[in-house]
Amino acid sequence: MKWRRARKSENVVDRRGASAGSIGGIGIGGVVVVVLISLVLGKNPLEMLGLLSQVQGPSTTTTSAPIDDEASEFIASILGETEDVWAMLFERNGSRYAPTRLVLFNDRVTSACGSANAAVGPFYCPADQQVYIDLGFFREMERRLGGGGEFAEAYVIAHEVGHHVQNLTGVSQRVNQARSRGQNVSGEQGLLVRQELQADCYAGVWAHHAQRRHDWLEPGEIEQALATASAIGDDALQRQSQGTIVPDTFTHGSSEQRVRWFRTGFDVGDPARCDTFAAPEV
Repeated sequence: MKWRRARKSENVVDRRGASAGSIGGIGIGGVVVVVLISLVLGKNPLEMLGLLSQVQGPSTTTTSAPIDDEASEFIASILGETEDVWAMLFERNGSRYAPTRLVLFNDRVTSACGSANAAVGPFYCPADQQVYIDLGFFREMERRLGGGGEFAEAYVIAHEVGHHVQNLTGVSQRVNQARSRGQNVSGEQGLLVRQELQADCYAGVWAHHAQRRHDWLEPGEIEQALATASAIGDDALQRQSQGTIVPDTFTHGSSEQRVRWFRTGFDVGDPARCDTFAAPEV
């Protein structure tokens, strides 16, 4: 992937080295374990990690280190491209895109959504409008889940930025209101799945425009991203963890759904085609 063709964002905050160790004895090696347990129990991984974080106090040290290594330069380039693409798309609709910040951390971090460690994987916190990533997740993603490669990593980042777009457009608030009313939002056709699949579609929309702008994809990289989307489907994760699939507990969508909605966004490049909430079935 010729990612150096993109503009590097200035909205990357590097907190790596600000904290070390683990929370409740769980380090980067527990990434998949906690995510899988959360899916099986139908819990929010952030809530589970928040409980574990009480065992050790959260880090209070914050550093904004220079973007001076290849991994962080890659992150800054991908984030910069999401800023440019979404600014263009928002402008077409007569509005202004407010970029998210992306926080790099090691092992554990404190956000406005609570404390979390690497086991939660990349996440977006709507309360502070920031994306959080421990880069060790990408190594675990390749080693344990069979997904990997630069464009696959870019897809993960673009998915989290998709949640930021949902926050800006009011989608996240409507889903949260439904949850606060006691509505069951889980399940293969539930609001949580529709929210996640829309973020997948938005990642595809971003990839469509980024490729048109830079012609930066190498042969096989689309397939890498699709393989990653398939590997992190609820059904694939449940099959790996417990040997059975329970659609009523889905929160992110099946492998087929995640691949299909990412592909929809990538093929058409139109955010309007990503209205998973209006679809009779996703």
